[in-house]
Amino acid sequence: MSVFNALIALYMKCEASEAPWAARKVLDEMPNKDDLTWTTMVVGYVESSCLDKAAEVFNEMPYKNELSWMVMVSGYVHGGLSEDALKLFNQMRAEDAKPCDYTYAGAIAACGELGALKHGKQLHGHLVQLGFEASNSAGNALITMYAKCGAVSDAHLVFLVMPNVDSVSWNAMISALGQHGHGREALELFDQMIAKGIYPDRISFLTVLTACNHAGLVDEGFQYFESMKREFGIIPGEDHYARLIDLLGRAGRIGEAKDLIKTMPFEPTSSIWEAILSGCRTNGDIELGAYAADQLFKMTPQHDGTYILLSNTYSAAGRWVDAAKVRKLMRDRGVKKEPGCSWIEVGNSVHVFLVSDTNHPEAQEIYQFLEMVGAKMRKLGYVPDTKVVLHDMGPHQKEQILSAHSERLAVGFGLLKLSPGATVTVLKNLRICSDCHTAMMFMSKAVGREIVVRDVRRFHHFKDGECSCGNYW
Repeated sequence: MSVFNALIALYMKCEASEAPWAARKVLDEMPNKDDLTWTTMVVGYVESSCLDKAAEVFNEMPYKNELSWMVMVSGYVHGGLSEDALKLFNQMRAEDAKPCDYTYAGAIAACGELGALKHGKQLHGHLVQLGFEASNSAGNALITMYAKCGAVSDAHLVFLVMPNVDSVSWNAMISALGQHGHGREALELFDQMIAKGIYPDRISFLTVLTACNHAGLVDEGFQYFESMKREFGIIPGEDHYARLIDLLGRAGRIGEAKDLIKTMPFEPTSSIWEAILSGCRTNGDIELGAYAADQLFKMTPQHDGTYILLSNTYSAAGRWVDAAKVRKLMRDRGVKKEPGCSWIEVGNSVHVFLVSDTNHPEAQEIYQFLEMVGAKMRKLGYVPDTKVVLHDMGPHQKEQILSAHSERLAVGFGLLKLSPGATVTVLKNLRICSDCHTAMMFMSKAVGREIVVRDVRRFHHFKDGECSCGNYW
């Protein structure tokens, strides 16, 4: 049996693409299989990102031990299958298996990805009942979950009451503050971490640079970037350079970003060129943007974001023919644009909306409500910014498209269904457009409610006609 297990473990650690299948063949030929055999297979498939095969073996296991449950839940989360992770976790509890703190951490992480705050709070309660509140893995997962669900104050409370915090805890809390627009507070916390003798790692500096990026703290970003090697002996990687270049580009300092590229000890990677292209879109530098896009077409030809950013750069400059050429190139190469969607948790359900969605059972009521709120917003001074609709069509058509963006439909549903005065929290898979950002500010004032939107980059807290990002994002 030990020989069979050794063969499986060996195959699973090989990088060759056929290795996992060879391990499966060994498993099938074994006369008897013990827990170690099954678990080794599950772990190996998860580490090889073969989640379907991992699930197949997992379901065949006559007895599922604690490690196999934990590995599968965590594997689903890291594989972007958070719903499957929660389903599996609930199945585990239904079968009276006892989750360990690491398995709870995986389920809590899944709640954070889905924005399922109510479920996450329930799991937090279970942790306390089981005596896992002292677990660093669970505590760190809670910080991240609360932050990703828009409850940054709850994340901070977890951080403060944790009996033992490590560098992961500090990094998670610094990241949470940065995501929610509290850039100065994030930098203060980073300084506190160092003062307490916690040695920062490369992730610590990524979180700090991201916090500077969200708050437009360019000079501070440079200072922390330079201190990495000088004070802590950490060599900046491509991700650190990309954060700093993105910070410069968004601040309108694209020339300095170009100069920074020349000083890098390696050739620009796709993340570097993405940061340059994004900065060019913000600053209207078409020539450099086109060059950056060409580099990305060579490196990642199937990435939809490159085509969208370049097309939008041309459209914003009124170069409709060039924009159309980029979209045609995208179609010819079979690249599909990720559809924008937004979702909101109401009651025990998550409601998902697409742009101009009419499939929701209460769509008509939502549109009528938004029209009524829109009239109030206009009286307060809201004027739709039709320039963000990068298609050659009439102003009225553009306004109709803007008013039916997925985040507006989700917010409208939340305002209708949540209790009066409750904060409306919506999650979006893409970046919020500038007109929706303005509309949310006016909407928060028109209805007297706080509205929170988590887009792909950060959180926006809209309250009394203002946003936590200070219109910088």
